[in-house]
Amino acid sequence: MRLLAVIMFGLMTAACNQEQEITGSTPVCAMRNFTSFNPRDMTQCVAACKACDHGNTVTCSTSCTLKGAR
Repeated sequence: MRLLAVIMFGLMTAACNQEQEITGSTPVCAMRNFTSFNPRDMTQCVAACKACDHGNTVTCSTSCTLKGAR
């Protein structure tokens, strides 16, 4: 009975981690689309986010602000 509880707990915790792994493909995409990409430039950051991450203006603005773009 105790073994069954441990197995169930392990399966439940393994199922909780559904986040996508970060592969680093966004900077490559941004570098391809912008000759001198500056992730700190809000306009470039939002445009790259929209093009590479398929985001919208609101989510990309928030993401870029959190990354330090001004």
